[in-house]
Amino acid sequence: MKNLKRVIVDFKKLTPEVLKLLVEKYPDGYDDMNIISFKNAQGERIEAVEVTTDETKYLVKISAKLETTMANYDEVDYEDFADDDPDAVVDPDIIPEDGDMDEDE
Repeated sequence: MKNLKRVIVDFKKLTPEVLKLLVEKYPDGYDDMNIISFKNAQGERIEAVEVTTDETKYLVKISAKLETTMANYDEVDYEDFADDDPDAVVDPDIIPEDGDMDEDE
């Protein structure tokens, strides 16, 4: 078995590639059986879900923001972004409502 690089990913660093992997692996969302708990280097308890690529095992920290973003996932939203762009995945708490974005007035 190949030794995979392990990466812990917080919502702020979530990329379109990792989000897509999460939605593909957990199309109906994740549940308690999918959650991995561990302590980080600072001794803090972390809960995460796991997705892997050929080279990397991602442990994505779970949060309400992650659940909302997965539930609202649409691949079209990320077409204009690179797969590894962490700025592409927007915090669902700050997404403007329709009509709130003013174009050149």
